[in-house]
Amino acid sequence: MIRTAKLHPVETTVADASAAFENAHVHLLLLVEGTTLRGTLDRRDLIGAPRAAPALRFARLGGRTVGPDESLAQVHAAMVSSGRRRLAVVDPGGALLGLLCLKSKRTGFCTDRGVASRSS
Repeated sequence: MIRTAKLHPVETTVADASAAFENAHVHLLLLVEGTTLRGTLDRRDLIGAPRAAPALRFARLGGRTVGPDESLAQVHAAMVSSGRRRLAVVDPGGALLGLLCLKSKRTGFCTDRGVASRSS
């Protein structure tokens, strides 16, 4: 799990979110209020959305989060079969703990170290 995922405030606009998605490594935006995950966005969520609108209006949590105690093997298998490469990890109260980031070859997960090396 990546613990240093890039976070976006709930006030993020569609235009801001679209700009974040210009980075090819960005697959899921995490919209937070304090430590609480309020929504997630992928590129498809923004299709046709007005650029000045709050991105949170188009965000969702369902199917995009996982609890910290779920079986990693089962989560990995589900991610591979669904084609989803990112899942937010949240505690039962909705606090964001990190991000599961499936590598492009789908054989394992990204690490904080690997992500940091790409941004250097």
